[in-house]
Amino acid sequence: MREFNYTAIGENKWDSEMLGLVAAVYREAGKQELYLKQKPEELRKLVEIAKVQSTEASNEIEGIVTTNTRIRQLVEEKTAPRNRSEQEIAGYRDVLSVIHENFDAIPITRNYILQLHRILYSHSNNPVAGHTKNVQDYISAAYPDGHMEILFTPPAPYETPGALDRICEEYNRVIGNMELEPLIAIPVFIHDFLCIHPFNDGNGRMSRLLTTLLLYRNGYYVGKYISLEAKIAKNKDLYYEALRASQIGWHEGKEVPVPFIKYLLRTILAAYRDFEDRFALIETKRSALDAVRLASQNKVGRFSKQDILELCPSLSLSSVEGALRKLVESGELIREGNGKNIRYYRTK
Repeated sequence: MREFNYTAIGENKWDSEMLGLVAAVYREAGKQELYLKQKPEELRKLVEIAKVQSTEASNEIEGIVTTNTRIRQLVEEKTAPRNRSEQEIAGYRDVLSVIHENFDAIPITRNYILQLHRILYSHSNNPVAGHTKNVQDYISAAYPDGHMEILFTPPAPYETPGALDRICEEYNRVIGNMELEPLIAIPVFIHDFLCIHPFNDGNGRMSRLLTTLLLYRNGYYVGKYISLEAKIAKNKDLYYEALRASQIGWHEGKEVPVPFIKYLLRTILAAYRDFEDRFALIETKRSALDAVRLASQNKVGRFSKQDILELCPSLSLSSVEGALRKLVESGELIREGNGKNIRYYRTK
């Protein structure tokens, strides 16, 4: 089994792009500190929107889906799940809530990670919930001609508990001793977690939940207001590509995790910039028409009514619909499609 040495990672000379990404996240996090002291009611609405989006997107990446209405009922109203997919969605909701409310009281240890995994499956009868894997797993790809190819073989089940302990110990050591920049240590930890693939099921979802937990514990709260999971879902090909590139040589300790680190830093930075855009829309009191007009000006290409609702959390559905209707009538927007497929785009 390979060794883990996060101190050695910190001795790398990072390129200008990596350093620039870290510096940019620092700047955006500093701005957010100022924003969080203002508009508490509107910011609470952003939290609720992000919870729904995060739960929906992280499960959708794994093929676990339900309707938009049921997602909102499960997350916002905490209704009882009706089937297996909804059970797993409800479990994700519960883990996310635990992290939001208790992140500073959740140490990074194997025991706590297993407990979070148990909560993930708390609505279903999964005998391996809260336990590391008991069968060898493989990360593979399916191709259009029907053949499968093994891309990566994670550690065997008997190696998994020790590997999970080791990455937790290394992460805690370098963070505690300030030997490695947290914005580098977090992606490295998540990358190692995904390479270990410690569970029979739920590895991807757990990795995204742990990303949120680690960011919160280091003072980066953007995932509370803007869904990181939704950003990953929109660019999941880039996510898998960065992960595959970073896994080469992992078993021998010769991997270069730079592609995955940069991918995650770009995702975090994009979320911070989205937060700034959304805050600008709620910072000044505007009429519903002006707020929707400004929100539409922030969109490129086609967008939905739901996109505008997310940008304008203080507005009701009827207010957004009325404003969109007026903007279409005035010729500022073009409307196309019907029903759930209605989309808008700007004329100039």
